[in-house]
Amino acid sequence: MAPERSDGPAGGGVPPDGRVRLWVRETLAAAARGIDDPQAVPGALCEACVRLLPISGSSVSISGGKGVRVTWCASDRVAARLAELQYTVGDGPCQTALDQGAPVVAADLGDGRDARRWPIFAHEAVALGVRAVFSLPLGVSGAAIGTLDLYSERPGGLTAQDMRTALWVRDAVTYALMSLQAVGHDIAEAGTEDEVASWVTASEADHTEVYQAVGMVMVQLDLDPEQALDRLRARAYAEGRTVSQLAREVLARKLRFQNEAEADDAGGRRDYAGEDGRDGGDEGRTVNGDGP
Repeated sequence: MAPERSDGPAGGGVPPDGRVRLWVRETLAAAARGIDDPQAVPGALCEACVRLLPISGSSVSISGGKGVRVTWCASDRVAARLAELQYTVGDGPCQTALDQGAPVVAADLGDGRDARRWPIFAHEAVALGVRAVFSLPLGVSGAAIGTLDLYSERPGGLTAQDMRTALWVRDAVTYALMSLQAVGHDIAEAGTEDEVASWVTASEADHTEVYQAVGMVMVQLDLDPEQALDRLRARAYAEGRTVSQLAREVLARKLRFQNEAEADDAGGRRDYAGEDGRDGGDEGRTVNGDGP
């Protein structure tokens, strides 16, 4: 069930825009107040989004360039799995919002135009209990650096007032993202050995793992970067895992990919595993989002 929304700003009726903006700012500030661990701040902000809007959950994904994203925070397990699902299948409202630089509303993934627009994503999202998704690009001056993704267990769009609130939440999250990023880099430059790794460091590590794995697949299959990422995505989806999980296996030499000539020599198996013996079967079509 969706978490219960907190009461809006006092005063009754439809509040003036200024009061709603203040409510958004105070709710997000209160969520982060008193948190000592920088890694816990993003999750608190995502949970606060659920109190501000008629949604079931939220997540924030950061774009690391064409085709590469990491999940910055998620309010719950379903939100995290939904974010990773969009990255794994390479499609969905999040990717469309990044490409267009504008909010994308998928009011009913179980039927109609939205289900046809992103058929694989829609099918998997509904299996997770998600019926509607709203993706809002994060960034300034038209440059999208990620998305705020909201999901609902019920079909239906957002009212005009709720969309305005969502956009103010998006602006506040963008500011928090850029502010925390600056703090994270200051910590890294200071070289404090005992500091808990900032979310920035974790995000950059995820980016690096995927990029390195793509490079290895490029060499193994003689492909360009986009084709190599597509192969990683297809394999991850077929095995019910995430791209990040698969990338770690490639880097650990537990998994490598074969080109067609090697596959013919091996009796037709095109992709094969290394030390752990995993094969390239297509079992399991639900992406496991337990970890990035």
